[in-house]
Amino acid sequence: MSEDQAKPKEGYFTLSGDVNSDMVHRVFEAVAGMNDDGLETAHILVQSNGGYVSDGLCLYNFLANAPVECIMYNGGAVASIAVILFLAGKQRYASETARFMIHKSHATASPGSRPDALNIIVEGLRADDARTESILRKTVELTPEQWGIHQYGDLHLNARDAKVAGMIDDIRDFAPPKGSYLRNI
Repeated sequence: MSEDQAKPKEGYFTLSGDVNSDMVHRVFEAVAGMNDDGLETAHILVQSNGGYVSDGLCLYNFLANAPVECIMYNGGAVASIAVILFLAGKQRYASETARFMIHKSHATASPGSRPDALNIIVEGLRADDARTESILRKTVELTPEQWGIHQYGDLHLNARDAKVAGMIDDIRDFAPPKGSYLRNI
């Protein structure tokens, strides 16, 4: 058997924590390693309650176009901007007990903020919402009622709701085979 045939063609990874610059760095490094190892497919279990919009969008764009095909799994909770990162998967799955939560962007202004500073915050939030909503609308099919909830609050989806909406392909657990290539990102 040649050296190339001995290398695993797929690997299993866990990715957890806040979506921030540290996660971006970890994912960049991990995908570079996957590529160097000759992996073709990365099964990635995501566990995150969200974080920074720009970091999540960066990860979405990077993973959707990575040299390794990403298959995403939700084994517990994927929320806020982590949903956008999750949607980068070419295939997506969730455990029966998993949940998703999406909502509009939010920020806290400093006490005593002037109107011009508040306008800048509002403009940034609207820009972030436009970027994330464009990905949601091209990827998932929410009902008008669900879009209405999303407009003004937190929209929670269980695995069955997520499947109906096309957020996941099926209800399936992340289950790396014994002896498989398994790493934490």
